[in-house]
Amino acid sequence: MVEKKKEPKSRLRRITVNVMKAIIKSVIFYVVYYFLWTLFAPASQFIPGLQTMFETFFIIYIILMIVGELTNGTIYHYFFSGAKTLFVISYMIMSLGGGIIGLSYENISLLVDLRLFVVIAMLLGTLGLAKSVLQAINFMNEKAEPHLI
Repeated sequence: MVEKKKEPKSRLRRITVNVMKAIIKSVIFYVVYYFLWTLFAPASQFIPGLQTMFETFFIIYIILMIVGELTNGTIYHYFFSGAKTLFVISYMIMSLGGGIIGLSYENISLLVDLRLFVVIAMLLGTLGLAKSVLQAINFMNEKAEPHLI
C-alpha cells in the first residue's frame, strides 16, 4: 500500500525530470544552432535559401527531440528516436539534391559531388534507426518478462 501512495509522486517526479531534460537539451541545441548560423551566415549570400534550410531542420529536430524526451520511459520514445533518424536522412537527401551541388557566381561555375558523403551519412543514419528498433524490441521484451528477485 505504501508503494501505491508513492506512485503518483514518482510519476510526477519522472515527468518533471523529463520536462527539465527536454528544456535543457533544446536550449543547448538552440545555442549550437545560433553559433553554427553565425559561421554560415556569410555563405547565405551565395546559397539562396540557406537560412530557411537551417531553420527548418533545427526547428523540426528540436520538436522531435522534445517530444522524444517527454515520452521517455515509454515505447513512443523509441518511435520518435527512429523518426528523428529518418528525418535527418531524408532531409539530408532532400537538401543536398541527391549529392550533387552546382553553384555559379559571376564567371565561376562550381560543381561539387557529395554522393559518397551522402551514402556514408545514410548508412550511419541506418545504424541509428536499427539502434532505435532494437531498443524498442528490448523495451517491450523487458515489459513482457516477469522480474525475478
